[in-house]
Amino acid sequence: MAFFRQYIAPLFIFLIFFVALAAVSARIFLPSDMAAPAPVSEVSQPKAAMLGAESLAGLPPSLSALVKGLPDDPALFQ
Repeated sequence: MAFFRQYIAPLFIFLIFFVALAAVSARIFLPSDMAAPAPVSEVSQPKAAMLGAESLAGLPPSLSALVKGLPDDPALFQ
């Protein structure tokens, strides 16, 4: 077991590190349009997300606190 801990495990760690380093460094050789991060665009909200919590996934109104969260005023909580 000591042989594994002293020789084999560190070798695996270095191999994983160098494979990850090579994968990250490979971006240098990609064309400029592929090396850029992916574009982020705004996604429109579907109509189901705009509906009230009562109709969300068919939950009853008594579970709306789990979906919406508790109100700021504790007196409003039913």
